[in-house]
Amino acid sequence: MHPILFHLGPVEVRSYGVMIVLGFALAVWWSMRVAPRYGLEAEQILDFVLLTALAGVLGARLVFVGLNWGSFAREPLHALYFWEGGLSFHGAFLGGGLAVALLAWRKGIPFLRLADVLAPGVALAYAIGRVGCFLNGCCYGVPTDLPWACSFQDPFHAHTHTPPSHPTQIYASLSNLLIFALLARMQKPPHPEGKVFWAYLALYGVYRFIVEFWRIGATSTVLALGLSEAQWVSLLMVLLGGAAWVRAQFFQRISPIP
Repeated sequence: MHPILFHLGPVEVRSYGVMIVLGFALAVWWSMRVAPRYGLEAEQILDFVLLTALAGVLGARLVFVGLNWGSFAREPLHALYFWEGGLSFHGAFLGGGLAVALLAWRKGIPFLRLADVLAPGVALAYAIGRVGCFLNGCCYGVPTDLPWACSFQDPFHAHTHTPPSHPTQIYASLSNLLIFALLARMQKPPHPEGKVFWAYLALYGVYRFIVEFWRIGATSTVLALGLSEAQWVSLLMVLLGGAAWVRAQFFQRISPIP
């Protein structure tokens, strides 16, 4: 693994942070590219993504630290070292989603229309960000004898590595590249508002629910009934996103885009 890409003098440039920034940049590029299809100006996207990104990172870190407080209790300041890894996507989704909803309301833009614009970019950014997880050596899976298994730095024992394990970060990256491709095809209007966003919610939930089975016992723990926290949240995402997508697809009229 390569958690540190290079040094700029005394400053360590970490692969995790670089991949997060790269993913964010690609998400902005894609969202600006498709915004005119939805009656929005490309420049309007910049008004949303910068504040949304800050809210997303804050939410991601707060949820991660809250779920792993035992690891930060002795050195609370490490909770601020987000560039070393440790962000909860569900926290980012909640924080960023609330910021988008608030900004959309203030600017008089329908939330679901804006969410349709941004959703594929989120999937693309997530796919790139998981490459950062792989390089950082976090979020890996349980041991396996599959030919593509990888060894990672053991976070609990210095200078030791895990047995060959599932590279679940790569599974996540490939899954979300596929989700991005599917959503990008859905973005060709006309379509009911919210269709792309609800599809993303459901597809992410399906991917995460499945991949978590390879992480439980390594970098994920059981919450109840053999399922992890992420799996329970993912089930809610599938149910909500799936039901709303069906409603949008079959029962919602297509509103003209101004």
